[in-house]
Amino acid sequence: MTIDWSWAGYALAIIMMLAGLAGTIYPALPGLALLGGGMLLAAWLGDFASVGSTALIIIGVLAVLGMVMENLAGFLGAQKSGASRQALIGALIGGLVGMFLGLVGAIIGPIVGAVIGELQARRSVQQAGKVGIATFIGFLAGTVIKIACAFAMLAVFLGALVF
Repeated sequence: MTIDWSWAGYALAIIMMLAGLAGTIYPALPGLALLGGGMLLAAWLGDFASVGSTALIIIGVLAVLGMVMENLAGFLGAQKSGASRQALIGALIGGLVGMFLGLVGAIIGPIVGAVIGELQARRSVQQAGKVGIATFIGFLAGTVIKIACAFAMLAVFLGALVF
């Protein structure tokens, strides 16, 4: 008697997808990568019968688009507000450092970095505040785009399973 272990693979795929969905809100987890990886694993376990190459390519493009936009959004927000080069570098460094400090660090890190960089460059509290707010708005926009990409990935995956 042989035991069919495919259920364990599907369980892992579901866990990866759930962790990926959590990662769209919690910045320390690679949300879209986990979500897409879980979908790829489920498709592979099903011999790509329901979820084929077209769906997986679309899912991959959505994942990459979401990750790129998430990482660029705060930077673009700061840049749009007329931030100095130091503020842009500060936002980048703050984002990298904040990533290791949990949810609060991931949100506050780029903002603090941008404000510190702007204060060093121009010594204007008003301009630094403007850059900080624009960086935060960019972060929020990036998060919304990432969540939208996650739901679009789910729609493509479920659509491929059903149709």
